[in-house]
Amino acid sequence: MERSMIPLACAVLLAACASAPMAPRPQLAMYRAHAGASVPSFRYLGRLDSWESLGDRTIAVWTRPHEAWLLELSGPCNGLDYTPVIGLTSQVGQVSAGFDKVLVRDPANFGIPCLIQTIRPLDVGAIKADEQQRRHATPPAADH
Repeated sequence: MERSMIPLACAVLLAACASAPMAPRPQLAMYRAHAGASVPSFRYLGRLDSWESLGDRTIAVWTRPHEAWLLELSGPCNGLDYTPVIGLTSQVGQVSAGFDKVLVRDPANFGIPCLIQTIRPLDVGAIKADEQQRRHATPPAADH
């Protein structure tokens, strides 16, 4: 292989790895079960309390300790599973489905924003109760 082709081949391989679909996380079904009907937008003051990747097309974002949203994206969002930081676009303090985007701070994403397709409010209390119940139902690991 010609020396000038090596960087190109490496870039193509990295792009292929970055675009491989990521399997949804097991907790996605639980989040969907505790999500309300789709809403057109939610109030956003430019700060997230936390967020969780639930696959390459879905995230949960907490805008306040007791307020969270399930965001389904219009396609795969590269780098979502391992980026430490995300951002959201908004207009006049509102994040709107079909208009605003998730911004992933990841070089493999090439700065491509991920369009928010649907927004659903999450029942944070039900999610916490479900998570607590799952923790108590899991038997402790045996020491060997």
